[in-house]
Amino acid sequence: MCGLSGEIRFDGSLADTTAVARMVDALVPRGPDGEGHWSAGRVAFGHRRLSVIDLSASGGQPMVDSELGLSAVFNGCIYDYKELRAELEGHGYRFFSTSDTEVLLKGYHHWGVDFVDHLHGMFVVVIHERDSGRVVMARDRLGIKPLYLAEAPGRLRFASSLPALLRAGDVDTSIDPVALHHYLTWHAVVPAPRTLLNGVRKLPPATVRVIEADGTSTERRYWEPTYERRPEHSGWSARDWEDAIEEALRVAVRRRLVADIPVGVLLSGGLDSSLIVGLLAQEGQTGLATYSIGFEAAGGREGDEFQYSDVIAERFETDHHRIRVSSDELAAALGHAIGAMAEPMVSHDVVAFDLLSERVSQSIRVVQSGQGADEVFAGYHWYPPLADVGRDEAVERYAAAFFDRGADDTAALVGERYALDGDPSLDFVRDHMSRAGAQTAVDAALRLDSEVMLVDDPVKRVDNMSMAWGLEARVPFLDHDLVELAAACPPELKLADGGKGVLKAIGRRIIPPEVIDRPKGYFPVPAITHLEGKVLGLVKDALSSDAARERALFRPEYVSRLLDHPNADLTPLRGNKLWQLGLLELWLQNHGV
Repeated sequence: MCGLSGEIRFDGSLADTTAVARMVDALVPRGPDGEGHWSAGRVAFGHRRLSVIDLSASGGQPMVDSELGLSAVFNGCIYDYKELRAELEGHGYRFFSTSDTEVLLKGYHHWGVDFVDHLHGMFVVVIHERDSGRVVMARDRLGIKPLYLAEAPGRLRFASSLPALLRAGDVDTSIDPVALHHYLTWHAVVPAPRTLLNGVRKLPPATVRVIEADGTSTERRYWEPTYERRPEHSGWSARDWEDAIEEALRVAVRRRLVADIPVGVLLSGGLDSSLIVGLLAQEGQTGLATYSIGFEAAGGREGDEFQYSDVIAERFETDHHRIRVSSDELAAALGHAIGAMAEPMVSHDVVAFDLLSERVSQSIRVVQSGQGADEVFAGYHWYPPLADVGRDEAVERYAAAFFDRGADDTAALVGERYALDGDPSLDFVRDHMSRAGAQTAVDAALRLDSEVMLVDDPVKRVDNMSMAWGLEARVPFLDHDLVELAAACPPELKLADGGKGVLKAIGRRIIPPEVIDRPKGYFPVPAITHLEGKVLGLVKDALSSDAARERALFRPEYVSRLLDHPNADLTPLRGNKLWQLGLLELWLQNHGV
């Protein structure tokens, strides 16, 4: 797990190694264990290392294989690297390290761009061919690892975070109006390839980009599961589905134990993380380190779910750590959390993950986490209303349940220079849900959330906040074999029992029922959903600053109305609309935009 960066020139000049070094400096938190640089004329790579597999210098990056004429930078973990190494050794390849990075190099040499089809893991990798000058970029299937791109005439820069590209300089930081519309509408989700800045884009998940020496490039999506029923499952009972998914989840959890250091679990007390703990215990893990976080109550809302995480910790005898955070600590941590955001994220639990990651990283470097189960197994409240309705009605119901505001409200909010005709956010959802490959409206919504919302909200949140403290977070519910199986599972089995029915049925075999038979919980951070005190002061200062007035993202009268009643206007997801505006300004100002 690491941070990577680089520059490719197409105009005959040498790569700017000084700019790459600035990007590397910005990525230090993602890789606290080592630094590496490599350049060859028009191409330069930079890297920060978090040592998890092959802790020796042989596993350092950028990695150069002179025999094969390949160089690479890599961020992530390939869980089946030992099996792939054995296969490649059978083809005559010789290895100089025990790292998964070298397996990628040999795998690319052997299979070409189809090497991605052989990988189980989370990854972004950039490979340079010495002899052809070609550069190949690849991102994992579920977009767990990020790659941001800044293109300019004659040049392409890339990095694991958007702020790293800003650190390099010479980026168009004007606001993309369509991306702004997505941010304000879709709970801060900005689908790839867009970001809020016109000068920065991101490589979409499950994508390989091949860049030739002259700057021409092609992109290919290499993985796209179908959300349809398959003939081979036609005779399956509900129990058959439960058994198959349980086994796939067991394999996913087992795969994510691959490391040369201990692996713990972020334990929220909900079904998903509790299942991971239970499965690890059944795998023979003893003394497993588990971590839970809680906050002070605010506005009448409780700030922890320790009563549930304690049940799991006691049942499986884990080495459990309760982390309590005061409101003052929360306010003090906001600056760091915002600085760690590759893009602004309004979900109230971002700062929770930041604080949790800080404390966890003091005792362990790798954890498993339960993100993705709701999107893969239909755990959200907007899925049941989509059953037995047509696609057009499903789109409207989805938007009503998820979107923070409608087109009219967005038009009344944004400043004149960012005004748009129509509703690009609703159009995006409609187009995505109308694509072939999804049998029902529920299938289409699950596909949309797994491919887009999940990538640019929960997954990005966990990557950004954990890596800001040099902590590697692994997400077994996003094992692509498990996701493919879940996509084929009949929606009614996933919708059963109030949502995630098939997971709950599996859970009843493994974990205490009181963790399952409870109202759905969210990571509670009351001081963000109910703005008061220092947090409210930060928001007011940001929105009334000279920078905010000059940028004119929002109409002053709209902002004034929210400031007069800061907790009166919540989104359908119980987010604070004033926080959404304030967070965006705080993020832009934090990163010097």
